[in-house]
Amino acid sequence: MRWLGNQGDELREGACGEMVILLDNWKKRQRRRKRYRFFLLVALTVSCMALAGLLYYYIDSSIPSVINVRAGQEQSFRLGVPATGEIISVSERGTSNIPQGAVNVDLSKTVTMKAEMESSYQMQVKLFGFLSFKNINIRVIEDQELIPVGAPVGIYVKTDGVLVVGTGEFQGSDGVSYSPAKYILKSGDYIRRVNGQAITEKDEFIDYVKESKGKELLLAVERDGEFMEFRILPARDAAGDYKIGVWVRDNAQGVGTMTYIDSNGNFGALGHGITDVDTSTLMHMEGGTLYQTDIVEIQKGSAGNPGEMTGMIIYSNDRILGEITDNSIRGIFGVCNQKALEMGVREALPIGLKQEIRLGPAQILCTVDGMSKYYDVEITAVHLDHDNINRGIELTVTDPNLLNVTGGIVQGMSGSPIVQNGRFIGAVTHVLVQDSTRGYGIFIENMLAH
Repeated sequence: MRWLGNQGDELREGACGEMVILLDNWKKRQRRRKRYRFFLLVALTVSCMALAGLLYYYIDSSIPSVINVRAGQEQSFRLGVPATGEIISVSERGTSNIPQGAVNVDLSKTVTMKAEMESSYQMQVKLFGFLSFKNINIRVIEDQELIPVGAPVGIYVKTDGVLVVGTGEFQGSDGVSYSPAKYILKSGDYIRRVNGQAITEKDEFIDYVKESKGKELLLAVERDGEFMEFRILPARDAAGDYKIGVWVRDNAQGVGTMTYIDSNGNFGALGHGITDVDTSTLMHMEGGTLYQTDIVEIQKGSAGNPGEMTGMIIYSNDRILGEITDNSIRGIFGVCNQKALEMGVREALPIGLKQEIRLGPAQILCTVDGMSKYYDVEITAVHLDHDNINRGIELTVTDPNLLNVTGGIVQGMSGSPIVQNGRFIGAVTHVLVQDSTRGYGIFIENMLAH
């Protein structure tokens, strides 16, 4: 007689074991599905946020903060964004019969407008017609013509005060290292006065320190637009001279390109400001002079090497072209003398506003072989509201003659006029270091707003 109960128990235990395994596998699959759904949700959320960020950047860069239009002319522009624009105010400079809030335009379509007099309007942009996004300042300006020049010029700028390039240490007469100016002065400071006496030249400043006989100096310094005073105690170096351990500069020189001459005999050049080579800060200018220069060598640009135009500047009165009165982030500006006016031999061209620039063929005017000539380029992108006002235009040099001589855009060509469809639209400002055929330009209206 056999007992069969154990076999049944074994069968039941085996079935239960299989069910437990199946249940565990099912739970594992559920956990994997939950993790997958979680990661999928995270990825979808991140993708949506990235897409929203890209959409925001695209719309923001497509809507300029300022639009200039010509007085008395019917003009059209298309922003191509899903938004409406509402005129919310009119400046007091002119009068308007447009009631406030009565004008709404669809910015996804072509907008046509005409203003009869100089004035300024505020347009509120609403995404999708209801979400307030930003305001556009619409300025009505008089049309203007400029003479494109494209000739190299020598630049000499005198700083307003003595520029601090940096601080350092020196060995004293006792063999100990000293750095009196460390943690007091910093790069980019302008020393204006020493013990109440105005300072304009670095040699003058050095003499003040040497003649201090170790007594404390009171320095009046401009830093980031604010004026402050510091007291520094000079120390004697190994040679017996008193120093404070600071590197200073009082001028800057270089070569660039004159961009335009206007109807009043004023010039604009470079398309960007003159910055100190060591501190990379815009130089505060006391005055400056523009000189006639001759290009003696061109180092051809290549990948990783932007190239350079080397000019010979002779600082003599008979080679002066004019006075530099303003050094701003938009370029250098000033007044031409008769010699400079004679450089404006080309016909004046009407300016082209940024919303009128089209992708495609254009020309730049520059001098690489002794004469100013037009060379072909391609406008590849236009940034209506770029954060960097000197890089609103992207371009590529296509002219084989210019490529053969310079390899594209080289240092010294900054300020070369950009012309498209008979209109003066901007000036070359920068070159891409990794591709010397490509570069940037500033809108001419930005230069005129200095």
